[in-house]
Amino acid sequence: MSTDENADSQTDQIYLRDAFQTSAEATVVAVRDDAVALDRTVFYATGGGQPHDTGTLADPSGNEWQVLNVRKDGGVIWHWLDREPPSVGTAVEGSIDWDRRLQLMRTHTALHILCGVIWNEWGVLVTGGNMEPLAARMDFEFGPLPEGFASRVTELVNAEIAADRPIEVSFLDRGAALADPELIRTKVNLIPPSVTNIRVVDIVGLDRQADGGTHVSSTGPVGRFEIIKTESKGKGNKRVRMVLHDA
Repeated sequence: MSTDENADSQTDQIYLRDAFQTSAEATVVAVRDDAVALDRTVFYATGGGQPHDTGTLADPSGNEWQVLNVRKDGGVIWHWLDREPPSVGTAVEGSIDWDRRLQLMRTHTALHILCGVIWNEWGVLVTGGNMEPLAARMDFEFGPLPEGFASRVTELVNAEIAADRPIEVSFLDRGAALADPELIRTKVNLIPPSVTNIRVVDIVGLDRQADGGTHVSSTGPVGRFEIIKTESKGKGNKRVRMVLHDA
């Protein structure tokens, strides 16, 4: 099945404004094989090292589909389903697996705290990263790691979590955002040229950077941070592996 004549319409990505909204009514605007595009969605699409959400779509007749994968194609969010999808024009309610989303939000926020701590302490950029619920890795442009690095970073990150700093989300014109060099913490600018309105995540008093992922509303709910391993991934590239525990 393929009915994608409306696939060029942009999907309203609700999670960019409100990461705590767990469900939303939407309309199917395009179908490709076992995937649908919606006019609006609460499902985060894989990107920036953060995995997609899972959950369900349901129509008014009681039919339900499991959402197995979510990907972005330009400005369109596609949702892969476990069986033949609903047709174009169908009204559905999308609901995310909240427990998974919350774990990913805590993890993503922990990575921003880690990034902020390392930037403020050593001025080192990020070279890569990836996450899963309550576990992640982040790569930094370090030569040899400083003496006592893991214990020092652990102490600083957990202190920032205990401080329960508020986290604010705002949007800036691309020109204004790129004029501030501290908003881009990766060695390579990963923001596509097509993005003209840059989303900024600010852990107030610690870290402020361009980011499209989901986060908790303050650092306190992140939990307890632990570095489980550091690795050398070549000259000038060191990997930090971390996990989170419930507080």
